[in-house]
Amino acid sequence: MTPRDAAEPNDSSRWSDLDRPPLNAAALRRGLVREDRLWSEVTLVPSTGSTNSDLVALANAGKAAEGAVLVAEEQTAGRGRLDRQWTAPARSGLFFSVLLRPAEVPVARWGWVPLLTGVAVATGLSRAAGVDTALKWPNDLLLTVGGEERKAGGILAERAGSDAVVVGVGINVTLREDELPVPGAGSLALAGAVSTDRDPLLRAVLRSLEEWYGRWRSAGGDPAASGLQETYAAGCATLGRKVRAELPGDRSITGEAVAIDGDGRLVLATEEGVQEPVGAGDIVHLRPA
Repeated sequence: MTPRDAAEPNDSSRWSDLDRPPLNAAALRRGLVREDRLWSEVTLVPSTGSTNSDLVALANAGKAAEGAVLVAEEQTAGRGRLDRQWTAPARSGLFFSVLLRPAEVPVARWGWVPLLTGVAVATGLSRAAGVDTALKWPNDLLLTVGGEERKAGGILAERAGSDAVVVGVGINVTLREDELPVPGAGSLALAGAVSTDRDPLLRAVLRSLEEWYGRWRSAGGDPAASGLQETYAAGCATLGRKVRAELPGDRSITGEAVAIDGDGRLVLATEEGVQEPVGAGDIVHLRPA
C-alpha cells in the first residue's frame, strides 16, 4: 500500500489539540500484524477523502492483500449509505477500512459482511469503552446519550473486483455536542465512555472483527452455524419496534420489525398480516422497543 504514514511530528498546528493525540502507527502494527493472523498491514494517513475509495482502488490495482487496514486521522469526503457525507474534526473519531477476501464463503452470503462488522464493532467498543451499544439495521451503531438513542457510527461495505470486499467504519469518539454533524448524532465521550483513547479502541474493534470474521468464514458463511444471526438479532435495536422502511423507488412499508432472516434481511410484519423481508432501504424507528 502506498499512502504515507501520519503527519510529521513537527507539524505542531495539526497536533495542537492535546485532547486528541494522533494514533500511533507503529504500536498498532505491533499489536495487530502477525503472520498467522488476519491483519496483514496497517497504514495510517493524516487525511484522505475516503478510506473506502482509497482501499478499493488499491485492491483493484493489486496493491493490497487480504487483511490490509487503512486508517485516516481525518476524512474529507467520508461516505455512508446512499452516498451520504460523513464528516468529523481531525482525530475526533476512528475512520478506517479493511480488505477482506472471503474465498471460502459463497458470494450469496457476502451480504452478511456489514452486519458481521456491526456485531464486531459493538462488541469491541462495549469491552474497551464500557458503553452499552446497539445496532440499527442494517449498519448503524447506536449509543445512549442523556437517555436518548443516538447514532455514533456507521458501516459501509463495497465490492472490490470479483473476490474482495472493502468494509469502512466510522465511529465518533470525542465529538462534543457543538461538533456533531447532525441533530441526533452522538459520540463515545457523550455516552460516558470509560476510555476515549483511540489506540486501544481501534485494536479492540479490529480484534473483535478478526474473531467474528474467522468464525463466519470457518462456517462457510452460514449465519446460524457461526452464531452471527443470533448475536446480531440480540443486539439489534430495530427488532420489536414499529418502523417505516423507505425503499428504492419512493416506496415505503410500515410494520413491526420481527426478525432478521437467513439472508440478513429485516422482516416486517405489516398491518395486513403479511411478513415482508426488506433487503435495502432506510429504516425509521417509529416507537421505542
